[in-house]
Amino acid sequence: MDFQNARFVTSAPSIKECPDESLPEFCFAGRSNVGKSSLINKLTNKKRLARTSNTPGKTRQMNYYRINDAIFLVDLPGFGFAKAPKQERDRWGRDIQSYLMNRDTLRLILHLVDARHKPTKLDEDFFYWMAVNRQPFSVLLTKSDKLSKNKLNSSRRTVEKILAEMNIEVPVLACSAHTGEGIPEIQSLIEEFSGD
Repeated sequence: MDFQNARFVTSAPSIKECPDESLPEFCFAGRSNVGKSSLINKLTNKKRLARTSNTPGKTRQMNYYRINDAIFLVDLPGFGFAKAPKQERDRWGRDIQSYLMNRDTLRLILHLVDARHKPTKLDEDFFYWMAVNRQPFSVLLTKSDKLSKNKLNSSRRTVEKILAEMNIEVPVLACSAHTGEGIPEIQSLIEEFSGD
């Protein structure tokens, strides 16, 4: 699959505004500022495809990117410390949950966790929620270039231990939007789940 053949399609504020369910979808979920937009840019080798910002919570809608006219990558609003009114954050939560539960074309949730920090309670709750609801997912440890090899291995073991304690077995991949580490593995995972 040619990941560089990528274009922005639409921003959907709710599931009702999402494109027709015609192509497999792969969504990027995680805390605000964990690097979802940067990773999408690295996966597609396009620096400005997804808008990035140093301000947490900049992505406030579900942003759709069409890849190779074969799949959609979907950048979800981050959860956590987004600077938005509580009422709006609650609405995002409901919209995202509705999307994750009801979107028939959703093939895989790519849950991003900052490799430099232990998964938060929100991350752990999301692991558990995805498993209980039988949603296929993978954990991506972002910003891996900022850690030594030993610390990165320790971070991966921490995540794997948390998942194992919940009886969850999913791929845990380290990646960097800066160096490109893990990008081919993520692309292969997406191709595997897309049926290509």
